Amino acid sequence: MKSGYEILWTDNTLKELSKTILYLEENWTEKELQNLASQLEQTLKLISQNPYLFQVSDIKEDVRRAVVLTLNTIYYRILEDKVEILSFFLNRRNPKERKLK
Repeated sequence: MKSGYEILWTDNTLKELSKTILYLEENWTEKELQNLASQLEQTLKLISQNPYLFQVSDIKEDVRRAVVLTLNTIYYRILEDKVEILSFFLNRRNPKERKLK
């Protein structure tokens, strides 16, 4: 039985995640940050186990999206036995700023 899909992070996603964490550290409590980290970990686990679980995005057919809490969305694509995380998007930003390359 397959143990799960490997998760790959793009450079863009890591930058977005870093910026989001810096912003949230200034505006959220420690408890809220821990909740986000827990939800992110759970969402990535679900994606790894079944990447087809989440809906296809309205941007591209080969890109899926998973909401992590209400403020953040992960956009990803499935590549054979891997999942490439394309964006960790802060939903308060302008949707036109999403970079899904």
